[in-house]
Amino acid sequence: MTTKIIVTERPKLKRPIFIEGLPGVGNVGRVAAGYLIEELKAKKFAELISSHFMPIVIIPQGSTVEMVKIEFFYWKNKKGKNDLIIMIGDSQSVDPEGHYEIVEEIVKFIKSLGVKEIFALAGLNIGVMTEKPKVVGAVNDPSLEEKYKKYGIVFDTSKRVGTIVGAAGLFLGIAKYYGIQATCLMGETSGMPFLPDPKSSEAVLKVLTQILGIEIDTSKLEDEVKKMKELMKKIEATQAQMFQLPAQAKKEEGLTYIG
Repeated sequence: MTTKIIVTERPKLKRPIFIEGLPGVGNVGRVAAGYLIEELKAKKFAELISSHFMPIVIIPQGSTVEMVKIEFFYWKNKKGKNDLIIMIGDSQSVDPEGHYEIVEEIVKFIKSLGVKEIFALAGLNIGVMTEKPKVVGAVNDPSLEEKYKKYGIVFDTSKRVGTIVGAAGLFLGIAKYYGIQATCLMGETSGMPFLPDPKSSEAVLKVLTQILGIEIDTSKLEDEVKKMKELMKKIEATQAQMFQLPAQAKKEEGLTYIG
């Protein structure tokens, strides 16, 4: 096996927009996308498994195991012009080749479903706690900056971020070759390991929902963070142990954003 997408339903969607939220710094994107799925009661229709994930299974509760996977959900917008495809996952690839393979497989999959625009949700490590995190943006088409700057997104990205490492960045880069516009929304966060950042996730969600023209209640976001905190801690600790990541390497990652 390399990477495989298993489809349980192929929904008919109206001009769908794709939203990506995988684990990363502060788990900002994962928390935001997961909360959006819960609030919208989005329906799962596919999942991705890959040999580029860690060779483990997860035991979330009881004794039943689950594969490390990425899941796809859809939501039909009865009031607007765009339906949504929302993606969350347990992990990113553990090797560079896998990052490219997994992201390209996903881009090809969502293009087949009619997606023409992507929002990648993520965290930006600024090294300190902040009560009012800003949302920093990156785009794969200059016209998107002009389109979305009215939502308070900070677009002086090159001064803040030299590179975007991981899936969030690759979605922008690879999607461009498939004719799909893409924006990365990065919430400022302290980047502390194993600590999801609800304030940063909320900041990203507020910008995203304004752009999409939908309303959700973010008052339960703290509870959602508590539910996922222990599971994500186990996965990240296992990954660090398996690959024996030195503490110094983690400190040096503060120089760049980890998608």
